Amino acid sequence: MKDVRKGTICFLFLMILFISACTPSSIATSTPTTPSLIFPETPTPFVPECSSIETIPTPAASAASLFPPVSDADMALGPANAATSFLFYGDFQDPPSAELALVLIKLREKYPEDLQIIFRDFPLVTNPGHEKAAYAAHAAHSAALQGKYWEMHDSLFIKQAEWSPLSIKDFQTWLSVEAVLLGIDPTQLAADMEREEIIEKVKKSFIVANEVGLPGTPFVLINGQIYTGNLGFDALDQIISLILLGERQYTSCPPMVIDPEKEYLAILETEKGEIIIQFYPASAPIAVNNFVFLAQAGWYDGITFHRVLPDYFAETGDPSGTGQGNPGYFFKNEIDPSLSFNRPGVVAMKNIGENTNGSQFFITYDAVPSYDGKYTIFGQVLSGMEFLEELAPRDPKIGETLPSGGTLLNVTIEER
Repeated sequence: MKDVRKGTICFLFLMILFISACTPSSIATSTPTTPSLIFPETPTPFVPECSSIETIPTPAASAASLFPPVSDADMALGPANAATSFLFYGDFQDPPSAELALVLIKLREKYPEDLQIIFRDFPLVTNPGHEKAAYAAHAAHSAALQGKYWEMHDSLFIKQAEWSPLSIKDFQTWLSVEAVLLGIDPTQLAADMEREEIIEKVKKSFIVANEVGLPGTPFVLINGQIYTGNLGFDALDQIISLILLGERQYTSCPPMVIDPEKEYLAILETEKGEIIIQFYPASAPIAVNNFVFLAQAGWYDGITFHRVLPDYFAETGDPSGTGQGNPGYFFKNEIDPSLSFNRPGVVAMKNIGENTNGSQFFITYDAVPSYDGKYTIFGQVLSGMEFLEELAPRDPKIGETLPSGGTLLNVTIEER
């Protein structure tokens, strides 16, 4: 088994490939039956088959880019070695730039060690309503001379609606008052805003942005690559989560850690209580081995039940919590015709198409015969269904705000 992946899976690959859920177009249901121990028939011998995902890794935060590289001249906040970098070309008087700035403030708070923000001025001074954009940038860079760049940066965006309609004179007064609130010497700030090097710095930023051909603001690079998707908190939070997951992914399939002739149980400790699962290693050796390997590696510790559809199933197994994550490899379906989705508590692998099983799995709330032959059944809940039924409904989609999901605290494996 190789070391975990140092790079990350490509944005588009993750966003497009893993958006699929395991909900079918139509679901047949029947009256729930009491779960009981199942002894499947002896299956046809199955040759284990698994393959790692071959894809171009997402560039690291330090990767080369078509845009000017980050340098000491840039205004950056956060660790230089952070897994994710957001380079943001913005205009202090631009409302969409302000909206993104507020999102990035929240993301900075959530990922203090894993996110670096770089801000570059692109004051749209030729646009109506942006007459004070360059002047605001002068204020931010002048505040930097007193060690308060990011305080002024945040304040200008947070309070944009206050100062944007003001005249230049009234804006100067506003800056003086705000400077005091931020612990900045207002007299020194006003003097520095007249310095030639400050004015030239902002002017050069405008010229360079135009030379690069930026279409407007806000303009975002994530790890050096152009990002034109949703700029809301939830969408960007999902991207960061997937990048961080990439650092945990594996570059090859798991070694065999189980004996298919033995019995295996999993005790899932949740916030609500314990769920005990009996596995079927003879019917689904790859799936059971995969689960045991990942559980023992801590893959399932502290993750959420990211998709919960009442009366249908509860799904988990993705540390990113997005429903789009995978362990870095896929393995084939293992369909045992003697096993069926004919009762509650059936444990099966989630996939996004035939032979694309990874780490995500689901547990049914009811009989779902339409799933037969489509998903690998590798276990059955013996006890704890009542705890699954207490989970809050949740169905993640790109960029949507979701309630917190129930937590799978840890998994213990018992071999008999």
